[in-house]
Amino acid sequence: MENSLMLLWLAAFPLMGSPGPATLSLAGIGTAYGVRRGIPYLGGIILGTFGVLMMIATGVTALILAEPALVMVLTAGAAAYILYLAWKIATAPVGLAPGCQNSAPAFPSGFLLAIANPKAFAAIGAVYAGHTLLDGNPVMDGLAKVAALTVVIVIVNGVWLGFGSSFSLVLGDPRYGRIANAVFAVMLIASVGIALFPR
Repeated sequence: MENSLMLLWLAAFPLMGSPGPATLSLAGIGTAYGVRRGIPYLGGIILGTFGVLMMIATGVTALILAEPALVMVLTAGAAAYILYLAWKIATAPVGLAPGCQNSAPAFPSGFLLAIANPKAFAAIGAVYAGHTLLDGNPVMDGLAKVAALTVVIVIVNGVWLGFGSSFSLVLGDPRYGRIANAVFAVMLIASVGIALFPR
């Protein structure tokens, strides 16, 4: 099992940790608001992504994908929400004043984005379906993969929040801070386009 687990992690970390709507939004939140204010949002991303993992593990995703109208509605809603979040990052105050304590996106925002994240379904689905940790026991295999991929979810998302926050430490000048926020917002929008319309 150890070799299979390492192979799963070798596939999962780069695939699930690559830039996408959730990871780039975390970097943007980290840049705009810092780690401390970004922790509730991070919690939402982690729990929402875990929800995606559970939908894949239990087969709920297959039921959703079988209904094209439902997929279209969910995709449109997800795109609209991610555009709103990109606007929130782009317009975040630079060099937050004490009165802006509650302006950072919170747990529900992260949860909604994670559940609506098309890249999460694709990346987690590929890793989950492409690896077996325990032959001959589908239930224990599923539980082992859920546990292993939960570790990946926590680590990659925490790293992206910290990565974004490291920019805020060097962007003391409001002009550069505003540019960084705008760049992360544009990258977030672009990541949605790439996830929804792959080549």
